[in-house]
Order: sequence, then C-alpha cells, then structure tokens
Amino acid sequence: MPYRHAHYYVGFVLLVIAVGFWASYWSPIATVPAAFHFHAMSAMAWLSLLIVQSVSIHRRNNAFHKQAGLASLALFPFLILGLVMIADVAARRYLAAESPFVLHNSPAFGIGVAIAIGAYLTLFYQALKNRRNVKLHAGYMLATPIILFESPFSRVMGEYFPWMVNVIGSPEIHAVQDSIVVSDAFSFVFAMMLYFMNRKHGAPWLVTAFFVALQAVVMWFTPYVPVMGTLFGAYAHIPFAVTASAGLGAGILAGWLGWRAGAPVKRPVAAALA
Repeated sequence: MPYRHAHYYVGFVLLVIAVGFWASYWSPIATVPAAFHFHAMSAMAWLSLLIVQSVSIHRRNNAFHKQAGLASLALFPFLILGLVMIADVAARRYLAAESPFVLHNSPAFGIGVAIAIGAYLTLFYQALKNRRNVKLHAGYMLATPIILFESPFSRVMGEYFPWMVNVIGSPEIHAVQDSIVVSDAFSFVFAMMLYFMNRKHGAPWLVTAFFVALQAVVMWFTPYVPVMGTLFGAYAHIPFAVTASAGLGAGILAGWLGWRAGAPVKRPVAAALA
C-alpha cells in the first residue's frame, strides 16, 4: 500500500494544530466562540479518521478501513460547516469594525477560507471518484491535511519563529498575511516534492499545490483590493442559516457525486453473457 508512514505525517499536523492554536484557542478555550469549537472538533476528528484509515489499511484490515471510509461521508459535511462558521465569525467582526486589524485582514481570511473549502470539496470528490485506484485515492485523502496546515503553522511561526514572518517585510498590520504566504510556501514545496516522487499518480499533490499557491497569492493581495472588502461585506449580510445550509449541502453533494462517479460501470446483461 502507498504512503506507509502517512499516519505519522497526519499526527504531525495534529501536533502543529495543538501548538499553533495554544494561545488563541486552547488556553482561552472557555471564552472562544462556539464556531471555533465546532471547527476545531470537526478538523481534528477528520485528521484522526485519516490516521485510523491509514493504519487500518496497512494492517490489512480492509473491512474496518471501508467502514471508516463510510464514516468520512458523514463527517465531511461537518468539516465544511466548521469552515463556514469560521468565515461567518470573521464576517461579523468585519461588519462590527472591531479594529483596524480586522478591517484590513478579515476579507482575506474569509476568502482564504472559501479557497480552502473549494480545495476540500475537490480533493474529497476526487478521493471518492478514484477509490478503486489505491494510489490516487490515498493521495487525495492524504492531501487534505496540507490544506489544514497553513493556519496553525502560520501561528507557530508568529509565536516561536518571528524571523520567518518578517521575510517579506510588510507593514505590521499586514504581517499576518506574510506568515500565511510563508506557511503556504512550505505546503506548496511539500506537495510538489510528493508530486515529483511519483508523477504518474501525482495528481492529488499537483491539485493541492495549486490551491495553496492560489490561497497565498489571493490572501496576500486581498487587503489592497477594495472590491474584496465590498464582497466580503455583502457576504456578511447573508443569514447564518443560509451559509450553514450551503456548507452542509456542498459537503453532502461532493460526497454523493464522488461516490457515484467512482461506482463500477454496470455492463448490460446481454453483453456480460456474450
């Protein structure tokens, strides 16, 4: 089976989440908005499920692996919902004009989340569509933690390696976007390394590299493009029930379409008997 040590890599992402969000989530956990709890739990459950899937298939426990795969169909829409909830929190803070930092950066955060959602939907759909091709299926599923990696690792840099954040030299209010670019750059290089290691089955990593590069560029420039703030302000007026339903619906639809696309082709009975 491919990616024999993948569970260690996913575990590393979990560790980065624990360290990166210590100051902003784990330490003040009793006071953070409910949306953050939902996002944290759904994201960590997703990573934990990937570890279970990786370990089970490499131990030849195919039946359990398939059950875990079915569980991913149920969990995935909630992963997307958690991201939508985070975007909605950023939108409300933007409307409230909580601070100059929020006004400058919130549209970028919201658009970054939208790109991440697009990446998850694409990767999960392709993972299900290609579930009969072990290398592609594993690649698309294991690419999803790379999308998660940017946010906690940019915080790790800010807390423990500030010299990495300042390599671009932006004004202080824009420095968080610099850290996102650097974090996405690490993700891009990692994805491209995996692509060149096996280009025949490297499509998952090429797709992932595209999304992290897109996220880095769009998020960095968004604060300097006024229309982006206007669009995000318009999004902020959409009722939460609508955005939440759209997020859940998109997650369900990606799973359903991917499952159908990966189903075996049914041959006509006459042709099968010929």
